Amino acid sequence: MTDPGLYRLYDLVFVAFHTALIVFNMAGWAWRRTRRFHLLTISATLLSWFGLGIAYGWGYCPLTDWHWQVKRALGETGLPASWVKYYLDQLTGVAWNAGLVDGLVIGVALAALVLSVGLNLRDRRRLAPGSA
Repeated sequence: MTDPGLYRLYDLVFVAFHTALIVFNMAGWAWRRTRRFHLLTISATLLSWFGLGIAYGWGYCPLTDWHWQVKRALGETGLPASWVKYYLDQLTGVAWNAGLVDGLVIGVALAALVLSVGLNLRDRRRLAPGSA
């Protein structure tokens, strides 16, 4: 059996990385220097949800899958499908409606994708040779 302390470290790493990725996916479009990378990360996220989701279930996220493996190794049970729902529940002490959380997450992600695509295209046109 692996040291429980190591699993607690993995848990913290997943929380930090997943949180950072979610925040970046929501806001990375806002800065010109991060827009290309944002387009990559938000596209990969949506591709996972809807592409890998065909095989693993809609909204599939490998980070959540791996993180839940760590949490189960730590003895946690009854984990929801959504990482965001889990942490909203933990942070607020309220059992959030899974459908509401999923709808909000998808809405924010699609809005971030639209903003990222639009701003990346605008940046590209501005930097094109011969543009004013």
